[in-house]
Amino acid sequence: MLGAATGYVLGSRAGRERYEQLARTYRRVADHPAVQGAAGIAKAKAVDAVRATAGLRKDS
Repeated sequence: MLGAATGYVLGSRAGRERYEQLARTYRRVADHPAVQGAAGIAKAKAVDAVRATAGLRKDS
């Protein structure tokens, strides 16, 4: 989200062509397998934290 917002602001100042360049770069990075893996890990940790906070954590 932060990257998209930054890209939008910078792109709007630099013109449509620069915005499209930033958007392509963002999509290329976001679609990279390493980024996808890190996002999956972060999501799993966030879910665990919410469960622990809510007292719903399952015992292994």
